[in-house]
Amino acid sequence: MKALKIILQIVVVFAVYAVCGGVINGVKDNPWLSLLAGAFTVAAMVFVYRWIVGRTENREVTELQSKGATNATFWGLVFGSLMFLCVISNIYFLGDYKVDGIDSVSGAIGLIGFMAGAACTEELVFRGLLFRLVERGLGTYVALVLSGLVFGGMHLLNDDATLAGAAAISIEAGAMLAAGYAATRNLWLPMGVHFAWNFMESGIFSTQVSGNGETHGLLKSSLSGKEIITGGEFGPEASIYAVVFGTLLTVIFLIVAHRRGHIVPLRRAERVDTLAALAR
Repeated sequence: MKALKIILQIVVVFAVYAVCGGVINGVKDNPWLSLLAGAFTVAAMVFVYRWIVGRTENREVTELQSKGATNATFWGLVFGSLMFLCVISNIYFLGDYKVDGIDSVSGAIGLIGFMAGAACTEELVFRGLLFRLVERGLGTYVALVLSGLVFGGMHLLNDDATLAGAAAISIEAGAMLAAGYAATRNLWLPMGVHFAWNFMESGIFSTQVSGNGETHGLLKSSLSGKEIITGGEFGPEASIYAVVFGTLLTVIFLIVAHRRGHIVPLRRAERVDTLAALAR
C-alpha cells in the first residue's frame, strides 16, 4: 500500500511537471507570457504537491507550510545570490568573464518566470519527493548522495552537457539543496536558493545554465579561459569555484541540521525515532 501511494505521488507530480514544463517552453520567447507561465507553474505545483502528499500520507504537509515561508524563501534568495556572486566574481577577477554592456531587460524579465517555474518544479520533485522518500528508508546521508547523483545525471540530457558538469551539479546543487532541506525541513529555502542561483546566472549575468546554450539576460557578457575555471559551454555550474562554494554551503547546512536534530540515521531503530520526532 505504501508503494502504491509513493507511485501515485510521483505520477501526479510528474504529470503536472510535464504539463507546466510544456507551457513554459511554449512561451519562452515572450517575456511577459513567460513571467505569467512561471507564476502559474509555481502555484500549480505547490497546490498539487500539497494535495497529493497530504491525501496519500494523511498528514499536514509541513515542508510547504505557509508559516515561515516568506522568511525561508528570503534567506534562500540571499544564499543563492551570494553563492553565485562568489563564483562569478572569482572568474571575473581572473579576467575570464567580461561585460560588454546591457543586453536585454525584457529577456531578464522573462527569465524570472522561466527560472521560478524550473526551481519550484525541480525542488518539489528532487527534494520534496526523491530525497524525502529515500531518506525515510535509508537515512539523510544516503538520500543526499543518491538524490544528488540523480539530479546531476538528469542534466546529462541537456544539449551541451558534460560529465564534469553533471558531476559538479551533483555536488554543488544536488547535495547542497538537499542539505538545505534537511537543515530547515521546508522546501521554501531550497527553492529560493535554486531560483536565485539560476536567475543570477542567466537573468543578470547572461551565462550558460547547465549546458542549455546561450542566455540573453540583463548584461551582455562573455566567458573565456580554462574550462575548469569557467565551466566551458556547460556554464559556471561546472566551474571549480561553484563546486568549492557549493560544498561549503552544504557543510554549513549539514552542521545546522545536526544541531537541530534533523539528521535521519541509517540504522532502522534510530531512523524511526528521528522521523517520528520530525513529524511532530
